[in-house]
Amino acid sequence: MTSQANAIDPEDPVLQTSFGVELVRQMRAFDTYGRLENKTNAELLDPFILTAERKREIPIIANPDAAVLDRLSAFYNAIAAMIEKECNLMASPMTSLSAEGFGRGLIIVGKLVVMDRALRDVHRFGFASLSKMKDEADKVLSVALELIGNHSEVAGL
Repeated sequence: MTSQANAIDPEDPVLQTSFGVELVRQMRAFDTYGRLENKTNAELLDPFILTAERKREIPIIANPDAAVLDRLSAFYNAIAAMIEKECNLMASPMTSLSAEGFGRGLIIVGKLVVMDRALRDVHRFGFASLSKMKDEADKVLSVALELIGNHSEVAGL
């Protein structure tokens, strides 16, 4: 992506939500060399946002790079961490991708699969806005928690 103005307002209330805080924590965890240390939370989450202009810059067919794979992992890790906070059971996120960016994303709690997503065009992973990203995470979280509530004996194994 070329350098453009940030698509996230530093005062966006989503940054203060438990999901926003957890996603920032996950992104900082991937930064083993400290190159993102001086970035603000809004700057850190900015690559998750694909405006129409940014989307036009990404080719239709391409292989995902390491930065995109880190963002994908951070997103699902954040959801798994939220599940753990809500139900006190370990949630394990897993992704299996081909080199072309096609595959599956899973979150497993005990022996229960609480999220199973087909992933495609991962090189274009992103959301129209920070609030849409949070809405997607909230949707996955609510379905996962409902499944855990309905099948607690399997989730507890």
